Amino acid sequence: MRINPFGGSRRTQQADAVVTGAGSGIGRAFAVELGKRGGRIVCSDIDPERARHTAELIGDTGGKAFDTGCDVRSLDQVTALANTAEEWFGKSPDLVVNNAGIGRGGTVIGETPPAEWHQVLDVNLWGVIHGCHVFTPRLREAGHGAIVNVASAAAFGSAPRMAAYNVSKAGVLALSETLAAELSGTGVTVTVLCPTGVRTNILEGVSIGDETVRLWGARLLRWTGRSPAAIARGTLDAVDQGRLYVVPQIEAKAIWQSKRLLPETYTRAAGLVERLVR
Repeated sequence: MRINPFGGSRRTQQADAVVTGAGSGIGRAFAVELGKRGGRIVCSDIDPERARHTAELIGDTGGKAFDTGCDVRSLDQVTALANTAEEWFGKSPDLVVNNAGIGRGGTVIGETPPAEWHQVLDVNLWGVIHGCHVFTPRLREAGHGAIVNVASAAAFGSAPRMAAYNVSKAGVLALSETLAAELSGTGVTVTVLCPTGVRTNILEGVSIGDETVRLWGARLLRWTGRSPAAIARGTLDAVDQGRLYVVPQIEAKAIWQSKRLLPETYTRAAGLVERLVR
């Protein structure tokens, strides 16, 4: 495990890593890819059975993994996760992937139930805050390591009818930028992932207003989304390079540039597209 991200062996080779939301999707892809790179992985998920399955997948390919349940909404459980990881590794982790998240949408502001706002923010934003709060001091003390926070292109895309999700991911982006500045010069880097469509189960069992819209959204992810494995590989390579931002898909890059060059035009266009679709 190197300190200088631009020299020596790769940062993510043989890393002792903790991955939240490792039971499926991008989280599982991160865990499996880290196992392929020779690392030891603590796979955590709110569903212990899914975490166990991911650990078994890693073990089947000769990797080393430990599974445990963790609800990232609970600071106590995230602290327990960190303690469990240190006990298993015999030291602090080298890499923390704050990935756990849920998808919600389909209603406009004023109609979205407050309970849904709390649910989305508690998992998507507070879960990452808890991960950064607990693990950052340990990595800083070790003097090396990396944190990956999984956000979304929704953090800057701000599409209509996705307010709670957009706000949660925008918070993760701002948190990551702030943390990167605070950790500058410590040997600890921060990378924030902002993808668009990824072929995951994020819409499984999710209410997004119209059931037909949900089904079409799931199909669109299957047809056009990038594979979680490709996203994980590209993000870990970015960690090796010490990069802060990972905006992996061409459409995400287009949204990123449009929002920064023509922010008001982009917002009006997003509203127009939503009205035409409806």
